[in-house]
Amino acid sequence: MAGKIFVLKDSGELTALTQSQYSNEDFFQSLIEKHPDILAGDQINPDNPRKWLLISREMGVPAEQDGGTQWYLDHLFIDQDAIPTLVEVKRSTDTRLRREVVAQMLDYAANAVQYWPIELIREAYEKNISDTNDLSCLDVEPENTDAFWQSVSVNLRAGRLRLIFAADIIPPPLQSIIEFLNKQMVDTEVLGLEIKQFLSTDGLTTLVPNIVGKTASAAQTKRTDSRKWDEVSFLEQAAELNGEENAKLCERHIRAFESLGCYIW
Repeated sequence: MAGKIFVLKDSGELTALTQSQYSNEDFFQSLIEKHPDILAGDQINPDNPRKWLLISREMGVPAEQDGGTQWYLDHLFIDQDAIPTLVEVKRSTDTRLRREVVAQMLDYAANAVQYWPIELIREAYEKNISDTNDLSCLDVEPENTDAFWQSVSVNLRAGRLRLIFAADIIPPPLQSIIEFLNKQMVDTEVLGLEIKQFLSTDGLTTLVPNIVGKTASAAQTKRTDSRKWDEVSFLEQAAELNGEENAKLCERHIRAFESLGCYIW
């Protein structure tokens, strides 16, 4: 049975909104494209809510190096920590909202890690720049633009991703798979996102996002040090954990890479 929520107006009148299905998948995808805040960044990380930069809707994914597009990902976002976030959208009436959508998403992620050059991502972003969708929404200063994109590239190659399955209702079988994957995958965060739609008879629409798949065991698996490293703090920690000789070895490696023209951060 469809659920209801209620809006209490200033006049004291109570308006009921009834949970309703999205009219079609394109409309659902458009809501996320135009209003990325409904991706519930505050639920994903309450201490440091995620901010979103839309790279592209219908982002092409190849299946081989320098190959043509094999699939189309519904949305590609980047957050303020340069983490690529892949979003796949399905309505609850879609019978593929079970195992098939999981296999589909894993195909996208596995091939994106191998075959998405950072130049392709930047090109897609540049086609999508607007007054409300540029790097400033992630608090990236202009002088740090190249370093930010380099971080995106490093995260992508290392498999530091976020996979979001978005639907009006996440069925229990899919939630179980999401929770399992999120616990097992150390570098990749796997989440479900329910975005329920409630409509009133007078045309009012309310969207209620809710993240599923974040469990205590998954959080323990992904627990990392959130500090921002620089060379001094990195070498100090290396010395503390592994001794001065190993710290000096790390420093020699840094100098060697710098001599080759590499950018170290």
